[in-house]
Amino acid sequence: MQRIAIGCLCLILSSSIFADELQVPIGQQGDQANERPSSGMARDVVEETFGAPENIQGPVGEPPITIWRYSKFSVYFEYDYVIHTVLHKS
Repeated sequence: MQRIAIGCLCLILSSSIFADELQVPIGQQGDQANERPSSGMARDVVEETFGAPENIQGPVGEPPITIWRYSKFSVYFEYDYVIHTVLHKS
C-alpha cells in the first residue's frame, strides 16, 4: 500500500516537469507604457483626456456594457465607468 502511495506521489510531482513554457518576445508584447484609462474612471473624463473614440459599440446587456475603440486600445464601460482597458495588437 505504501509503495502505491509513493508511486502516485512521484507521478503527481513529476507532471510539473513536463509543463510548457510560453515566452513572448519583447517586440511582440504590447506597449505597457501607453497612457490609457484606468478602472473606475468616468466616461466624461475618458473623453476629455483621450478625445472622442473612433467607434462606439453598445450598450449591450444588463448591466449595460459599452465599448469605445481607440487606435491603440479599447475601453469597456459598465454604465458610465471604466471596468477594463485592452491594448490592441501592434
